[in-house]
Amino acid sequence: MTEEVLKNGDNEFERRYVVTDVDERTVSILSRLPGPSLRARFGDYRPPPENKIGVGDEVRVTIWEAAAGGLFSSPATGPITTGSRSALIPEQVVARDGAITVPYAGRIVVAGQSPPDVEQTILQRLVGKAIEPQVLVTVSRNISNSVTITGEVTNGARVPLSTRGDRVLDAVAAAGGVRGAIHETFVRLTRGRTTATVPMETILDTPQENVFLRGGDVLTLVREPQTFTTFGAVGQNTVVTFGRITLSLEEAVAKAGGLIDSKSDPDGVFLLRFEPPTTVAAISPGRPIDRREQLIPVVYRLSLRDTKSYFLARSFRMRDKDVLYVANASGAELQKFLTLVSTVASPVLTGVAVAR
Repeated sequence: MTEEVLKNGDNEFERRYVVTDVDERTVSILSRLPGPSLRARFGDYRPPPENKIGVGDEVRVTIWEAAAGGLFSSPATGPITTGSRSALIPEQVVARDGAITVPYAGRIVVAGQSPPDVEQTILQRLVGKAIEPQVLVTVSRNISNSVTITGEVTNGARVPLSTRGDRVLDAVAAAGGVRGAIHETFVRLTRGRTTATVPMETILDTPQENVFLRGGDVLTLVREPQTFTTFGAVGQNTVVTFGRITLSLEEAVAKAGGLIDSKSDPDGVFLLRFEPPTTVAAISPGRPIDRREQLIPVVYRLSLRDTKSYFLARSFRMRDKDVLYVANASGAELQKFLTLVSTVASPVLTGVAVAR
C-alpha cells in the first residue's frame, strides 16, 4: 500500500497531490509558519484614541449660568435663595444626521466629536445670550463605542468601551467569561469587513494577542473541538479529538492506538492535509503551482524504522481535520488470506479428526 501512495504521487504529481518526507527540512519549514494572529491581522494594536460621540448615543447636556435671571436660571424662591442657576436638558439620542438640539444654540453636530469639543461649540453658540454660561456634556448611553460579544460566553451582551481602552479579555470577562473548555474555544474578531480567528489559549499565552478593541467590533466565541481522522493499520479507525490546543504527530499516533505490529508498515505512516501554495512552494520548490489553486493536497510521509523519525514526529504539529493513515505491511494481505483459509478449513479438519 505504501508503494501505491507513492506511485500515484509520482505519476500524477502535478495534477493531484504533493508527497514529501517528514525530515529536518520539512519540520523546520512548517515550524516557522506563522499561526493565526489578531495582532498581525488588524495591524494597529495601540489603545484607541479618545472615544467620540456617535449616532445612536444618548447625550445629556447641563448648562450653568453665573447669575440668576438668565436663559437657564429659575427665578428666586424666597428672600434669601437666589433660585437655580442651571438647567438639565433631557437626554437626547444622536440622530442619523449626527446632531442634537440645544435650546438657544440650535442644531449642533456632535457625531465624531468628543464631549469637550461639543461643550466648546455650545458655549460659542450661547455667547451674548446666557450669563457667563458653563456647559457639561456627558454620554449617558454609549452605543457607538461598544462591542458586541456573543457565542460561548455566559452572558452575551453589548459592552461599552471605557475611555482607558479595553482589550479582548476585558470584554470576555464583562460577558461572564468563557462557557466551554478553553482548549476548544476560538475567538473570532470582526472589525468592518475583516475577520480573524485565533484559539483562546493563544490569547491567554501571548499577551500581545490580547489586542485593544474598537467601537463596533463583534467578538464571537466559538466552541470547535479540533479533531483528526485515522485510517489503516492503527489501533482504531475513527475521529479523534485533540483534547488540547496543540498535538504532535507522535501524540496523534499514540491517541490512534499505535501501529498494529502484525499489520502495519513502519515505512508507511502518512499524514494528509491541505496546504496553501506558499507552503507548498517552500517544501517542494519544483512543483508547478496553478494560480487558481488556493489549497493543495499534501501527503507527509514518515518512516518509523529510523529512530530519528520519532524525534521529528514530536516536533511535527498536527492541525485540525488532518488525516492520519498507516499502510498495511506487504505480508499483511497474505496473513489475512491464511487466516481466512484456516477459519474455513477448521470445521472440516475437526470433522475428519472426530471420524478417525
